Amino acid sequence: MRSYYPRSFFKLLLVGFTLVALPLVFALITSAVAVDRIASRSQTAVYEAVQATQSSRRLSELLTALERSARQIVILNDRSLLDAYKTVRAQFEQAVNQFGTLPFDAEQRVDLEAIVKTERQVFDALANPAVTPDTLQAQVGKYIELSNRAQAITAKSSELIDREVEAMRKVASDARRIMLWQGLALIPVMIFLVGGFTILISRPIREIDAAIREMGGGKLTTPIAVSGPEDLEYLGQRLEWMRQQLVDLEQQKIRFLQQISHELKTPLTALREGTQLLSDDVVGQLTPGQREIAQILRHNSIELQHRIEELLDYGSIQFHKLTLELGPVNPGQVLERVAQNQKLALQAKNLTLQAQSADVTLIADAGKIRVVLDNLLSNAIKFSPEGGTISIKMNRDGGHLSVDVIDQGPGIGAADERRIFEPFYQGRIQGSGPVKGSGLGLSIVKECVAAHGGSVEVIAEPGVRGAHLRVRLPLEQESS
Repeated sequence: MRSYYPRSFFKLLLVGFTLVALPLVFALITSAVAVDRIASRSQTAVYEAVQATQSSRRLSELLTALERSARQIVILNDRSLLDAYKTVRAQFEQAVNQFGTLPFDAEQRVDLEAIVKTERQVFDALANPAVTPDTLQAQVGKYIELSNRAQAITAKSSELIDREVEAMRKVASDARRIMLWQGLALIPVMIFLVGGFTILISRPIREIDAAIREMGGGKLTTPIAVSGPEDLEYLGQRLEWMRQQLVDLEQQKIRFLQQISHELKTPLTALREGTQLLSDDVVGQLTPGQREIAQILRHNSIELQHRIEELLDYGSIQFHKLTLELGPVNPGQVLERVAQNQKLALQAKNLTLQAQSADVTLIADAGKIRVVLDNLLSNAIKFSPEGGTISIKMNRDGGHLSVDVIDQGPGIGAADERRIFEPFYQGRIQGSGPVKGSGLGLSIVKECVAAHGGSVEVIAEPGVRGAHLRVRLPLEQESS
């Protein structure tokens, strides 16, 4: 479809509006022509009807005047009245000439010619002094026939008007029918054109919007390609360039985290081994004060190692989000190992761990399940008060394993609930402890749980103090 796009978005809009407007313009022109034809024919018909009516009436009036003048000549036997007859006759001839220009049918023309011919015979008889009175009386009697023919012409004129009116009605009906069918035909054409150009116009905009949303959501794996006019395609290319830059920055960040994490592990290992040697009295018996200091050093080295492992886990997850080594996993046993690893941190704050496991088997990645439970417990320890209690409950929920981790700390504020699982995000409430958190623990939990097709959420319980996090993991993984 790319080759059919104009060179610019403006031209695409111009072409779309033009094609949509063309059927409307055609329909308007057709309707205007039909209306103009009806108007012209109506005007002509009305004019001719008026002329025919006036001419017919005028003809009848002049015939009556001629008959009256002729009878006066016969009755009075006065040939001097012929001049008055001639005056009326001149008007009659003018009316006949005007009448003959109108569009009459053959019968009316026959009647008109008969009227003219008969009137000429009467006039010739009146103008001839040798015509006897009886003959003249007979000729004047023909005006009765002329009046009948004039009435016939008038009746035909009325019929002509009726025919024209009927013809105009038919033309108007045809015009209405044509405009109706044009309107009905325009509906699917307009729907097709509007729908087609809506798709053509909105598709590149939707592609750009989807690309921006994916980049805004941190999804940088899908290349960006925008199909459409050249200016929008160029915009898509710039977005693809931006995506590549963001991918490069993300990779540089992850490489930096991996490098710094590995570099920190070497001196940390030496620190932990040294504190372990001191605690084991390898270099001599320690006083109680010295042993307490050694325990503090050991505890903080473990905390520091945990933060470094978070950075390593985060970098590994970013590169291997979908890589799972699936196998049967006993979540209760994993929880026991995690609790054992966190024993020293629990003792440092005099915390009580209440663990309730479920007799279920997961098909999951054991390493990532350990990371999930370890980070959830570490987060609960960080925010729990001295002498508090942490509760971990595992329950089977249909085809899922539900893990609830509850502490007695300050809880998670409503403003932090939506962002608490974002990488490096530190909530408004900071946990206690000598080492500040990295803000990666819950982000790693979310990534590991999502890789298994599960979910993690904050459970808000009104009036209950502390944080409540719930993880749901499917017992079986769908085959890909």
